[in-house]
Amino acid sequence: MNYKMRCYNCGAHLTEQDFCTNCGVDVKGYKHIVMASNRMYNDGLEKAGVRDLSGAIVSLRECLRLNKNHVDARNLLGLVYFETGEVVAALSEWVISKNIRPNKNMADTYINMVQENQSRLEQINKTIRNYNQALANCQQDGKDMAIIQLKKVLAVNPNFLRARQLLALLYMDAQNYEMAERELKKCLKTDNGSLLTKRYLQETDNMLRPKELAGQDVPEKKAEDSDTIRYINPNHDLVIQPAHIKEPKATGSVFNVLLGIAIGVAAAFFLILPARIQAVREETNAELIAVNEQAADKAAQLDELSVQVAELSQKNKELSSQLEQYAGTDGNLELAEKLLTAAQMYLATPDEEGLRTIGRNLMDIQEGADVSTLSDSFQNLFRTLMAVAGPQISDLHYNEGYAAFQEGDFTTAIDSYTQAVFFDATDVETLYQLGNAYRKNDDTENAKKIYQQVIELFPNTDRATRSQQYLNQLG
Repeated sequence: MNYKMRCYNCGAHLTEQDFCTNCGVDVKGYKHIVMASNRMYNDGLEKAGVRDLSGAIVSLRECLRLNKNHVDARNLLGLVYFETGEVVAALSEWVISKNIRPNKNMADTYINMVQENQSRLEQINKTIRNYNQALANCQQDGKDMAIIQLKKVLAVNPNFLRARQLLALLYMDAQNYEMAERELKKCLKTDNGSLLTKRYLQETDNMLRPKELAGQDVPEKKAEDSDTIRYINPNHDLVIQPAHIKEPKATGSVFNVLLGIAIGVAAAFFLILPARIQAVREETNAELIAVNEQAADKAAQLDELSVQVAELSQKNKELSSQLEQYAGTDGNLELAEKLLTAAQMYLATPDEEGLRTIGRNLMDIQEGADVSTLSDSFQNLFRTLMAVAGPQISDLHYNEGYAAFQEGDFTTAIDSYTQAVFFDATDVETLYQLGNAYRKNDDTENAKKIYQQVIELFPNTDRATRSQQYLNQLG
């Protein structure tokens, strides 16, 4: 053990000497402290192995009092706390252990085990809240509600020792010693070294089995009291009988025997059976409450899972939509194909029909996606086509709009002028004529907007002046 120790001053390995061979500091007392700490750790480890968790906690705390940097003792103490349901205390010990030794520390595994399972962590938080609420109910004389809260806690965390001890204490307060004894025996299965549990269990034993009836053998006659005879009858009652009186002989008739049987049955029916039925009813009601609470917890978990399913479904729809943008109709691949088709047609057949096809593809691209979010090469090719083919396509639509305007078909004129403005927004005449078409079509609001754009985009022009005059006329 000494060779595994390191000097507290320089960190060098210690030898059998009472001083550090590297820096010369006296380490005799230090060795005694470390060895005492290790003995307490080994004692705690042995007690934890036989489920004496209370004793293990005492030993491990003493170990850490002597050597606060004992990582193995701190990790083991956290495990013991976790086994007794004290999750917060366990996490505290593991976090301290991780800060002492950041790397190659089992505390990382324990912390991740608790924190990665969000559902389990939420259940732990819920048990803590319910336990605190139960304590508050006890202080406010709401013991029935406290029992319900503690049953909820134990349904989620059966090893929560303090909660089960408190539940047993409440049963004892309600004089339901059988239920208290059952809960205390469960406490011993979790921690067979808890003095508090044993003290409660001793009290329940005293109430359920009085001292006079607790012994197995009672002498029929005591030497110091020769005038009486004491014995236990078949009904486990203590009988004190004078020594000079003998038991009567069984000389009764059959009628007396039958009468005694009838009286016994009647006593059992009217005295014992109702109490037993009441006890069974209380136990059944308690179990029914526990089942209802478990059902409520399951329903809450089901609601939570339903919410998760809805979120995942929504996310699936979003991902499917994104996938369609890349591979489906009107997706990025489709837009790229339209752009390449438009470029190829402009290079191959830049006639009127080809210009119309190019225009439709460019408008589909503009309406189908935000061009600024696409790749740089896509944006460059799109702008190039708009620059070289846009004015020609604008002229085609302008001529169509002008012809429709002259024939009084202002709706068609609006559509044609709008497309012309899309492909060449620098032509003041096209924008001005679009405003006139809206005005002729009695669409005053849009006419005002277009005239205002002419004034703002092309100031100090003849068309801007005319637009201002129309604005004044339109009010």
